[in-house]
Amino acid sequence: MTDQRATSGDGPSRPGRLGIGIVGAGRVGAVLGSALRAVGHPVVAVSGISDASRDRVDALLPGVPILEVPDVVGRAELVLLTVPDDALAPLVAGLAEVGAWQAGQIVVHTSGRYGTDVLAPARAAGAIPLAIHPAMTFTGTSLDLVRLEGCCFAVTGPGPVLPIGQALVVELGGEPVVLAEADRPLYHAALAHGANHLVVLVAQAAQALAAAGVDEPGRLLAPLLTAALDGALRAEAGRADQAGQGAIATMTGPVARGDVGTVRDHLAVLTELATREGALDIPLAYRDLARAGTQRLLAAGRLRESAAQELLDTLAEPPSPQEDPA
Repeated sequence: MTDQRATSGDGPSRPGRLGIGIVGAGRVGAVLGSALRAVGHPVVAVSGISDASRDRVDALLPGVPILEVPDVVGRAELVLLTVPDDALAPLVAGLAEVGAWQAGQIVVHTSGRYGTDVLAPARAAGAIPLAIHPAMTFTGTSLDLVRLEGCCFAVTGPGPVLPIGQALVVELGGEPVVLAEADRPLYHAALAHGANHLVVLVAQAAQALAAAGVDEPGRLLAPLLTAALDGALRAEAGRADQAGQGAIATMTGPVARGDVGTVRDHLAVLTELATREGALDIPLAYRDLARAGTQRLLAAGRLRESAAQELLDTLAEPPSPQEDPA
């Protein structure tokens, strides 16, 4: 393949270094490119359309040329695809249609949702497919470079080339976790459920606190939520079972105590809040999560069956306004 790495401004590369082309200078691409550059891999080109992408390139990859996608692919020995999930398959197929993929070229995407099947058009052209997903959120700034240290990466690929993906993760400072192709959707759903819905939970709690007259809800929540999250994660560390009883053992509060009266009061005030501010999601989420907590506490032997049943009865969905109670 054509080697134009000198245009990257990184200078001569050391043995074993790869010319990196980055398709998508979003929060992930610019940061991973900067991390790979720091360990000696020259970044030969990057694609980026928005002003934010160009600003990230200036900040994290100074001197790297911003080119059209086919030109980035044509220059690279390792192509890093850091585009939105829904754009990945059309991108890979479109590049195959124009003959952009090269035999022996390593193609890596960072989507959590997909394994390497989505890279089939590139593989058919002789490219080496790998899926490497960092299990962290990105700000798109240099702060992320420190957070990569010790971060787990899900690595998926054909058996013979898995060591390449694992080595890349180690170079980034992360910890590779090999994941089968068929397990990627469940893996990604688990991460999204944990991280994204945690944000929703914080937003809901903060809204309720603000309605209760607390001026800085985040300041009040920080020590409580930090301690709860830290305790739950520590309890889960090293566990191999699927029951999740490690984390649930750290649960405190009225559900864990079987305090039905307090739960009933919570539902009343949250329903009032929902009516007053249109925050209908808050009592619904409280019911759903409290029911899940009750069921897991019962399974873990931390609630008596009678107490759990009383909680579940209290947490049952109320009749909708359209339903006739009779």
